[in-house]
Amino acid sequence: MTLARWAAGLDFDMLPAPVVEAARTHLADAVGCAVAGIRRGAAGPALTVAAGLAGPPEARLFTGERVGAVAAGFGNAVAVHALDYDDTHPGGLVHASAVTVPAALAIGEQTGSRGADLITALVVGLEVVCRLGAAAPHAFHTRGLHATSMCGPVAAAVTSGKLLGLSTPAMIHAIGIAASGASGLLEFLHSPASTKQLHPGTAVANGILAARLAAAGATGPAGSLDGPYGLFQAMTGRAPDEAVLTGELGERWETTRIAIKLYPACQLTHASIDAARAFAGSLPDTVTVTLHPDAVPIVAGPEKRRPRSAYEAKFSVYWCVAAAIVDGRVGLDTFENLDRPEVLALAARIVVRVGAADGPAAAAPGIVTAAGRQSIVPFHAASLPLSPAAAALPSAGAPVLPAGVDGEAARDIRAKAVANLGPAADAVLAAVGTGAGAAGLLDAIEGCLT
Repeated sequence: MTLARWAAGLDFDMLPAPVVEAARTHLADAVGCAVAGIRRGAAGPALTVAAGLAGPPEARLFTGERVGAVAAGFGNAVAVHALDYDDTHPGGLVHASAVTVPAALAIGEQTGSRGADLITALVVGLEVVCRLGAAAPHAFHTRGLHATSMCGPVAAAVTSGKLLGLSTPAMIHAIGIAASGASGLLEFLHSPASTKQLHPGTAVANGILAARLAAAGATGPAGSLDGPYGLFQAMTGRAPDEAVLTGELGERWETTRIAIKLYPACQLTHASIDAARAFAGSLPDTVTVTLHPDAVPIVAGPEKRRPRSAYEAKFSVYWCVAAAIVDGRVGLDTFENLDRPEVLALAARIVVRVGAADGPAAAAPGIVTAAGRQSIVPFHAASLPLSPAAAALPSAGAPVLPAGVDGEAARDIRAKAVANLGPAADAVLAAVGTGAGAAGLLDAIEGCLT
């Protein structure tokens, strides 16, 4: 299996500097999202269960409790994704860091891995989850399956397997075992349920288990991804695009194409939010939002006009666009009070129009029409932390800043991390920027929550 061979053989010295910088940027963003989610109580049930599972003191939850690596990966993954503020790969529509960073930190602490090993394993996982999602664009979602939790177990398995030193045959088995545990339904879209927040947690737990099972001698099928009953055929009814899945491994780096969210809401609302901000401060009689066809079932529909929970509001283009117009911004507090009459009244006047199906839904432009004028905002590529030709790594001790984007976007991304991490942000960013191992980074994260 090409992915397994590449993953097992990748060394830190083979990573271009911009890829290392991208991985570090996403690492900092992910732990910032987790700290913010924990502070707001959004990951409470998962962290309670993870702490209760206990086990050998192999790794730490972000809150400091020492538990087994599987429990740590589960709890921390839910924390990263709890606010839906974590990064997304537009081509695959997967939350890449939520299913890789927690696995890397849990197994990295268990094995005492160096910082270079941690980043190498993280890049392996990021590349795999992005390629899996993009190899069949929107195909999982069309079947009512959450792409992050379908592709996440495999990504967590290769991340863990890399840190455990799995050989190519063992990595093939780990992928096969992990793919067999892929799951995650989109039925939460029709309810205020919190299952989506849990999906990265179960994906990471299954991935860590798969890698450890493979290390212990368990086996998985070599055709687990592209076989007749493999992940793609069984779950999407189609074969993966092999050129996307395995083409140019080591040359085309999807890690540099993962978007960091500047709004804590579903990625499919972001371009519309950007476009809606042109009408900030006004109260138009009617607002028309044009969406990619694949986005409509996820963020639009009659039940989305009056969200019943904060998480449901994050998947309502009506609420997000209305809040952007009323407040001129969308932030964490946008989803705290769902009874605001001015936002609800404007949301009721929003009409959704189905637009063109060009490219993936997450990369579609935002098109909002109101008061006789139209605001069009292209997919905001500047929110990407890096381009393939980005500058080299920052010097040792420098703050983690994205390269290859304009100054305003770089400031926004750093400001997000600092705001999420709180007063102890400098210690976390320094640990990431200087290549600290998992233990050193977890010490800094724990300092944000004490």
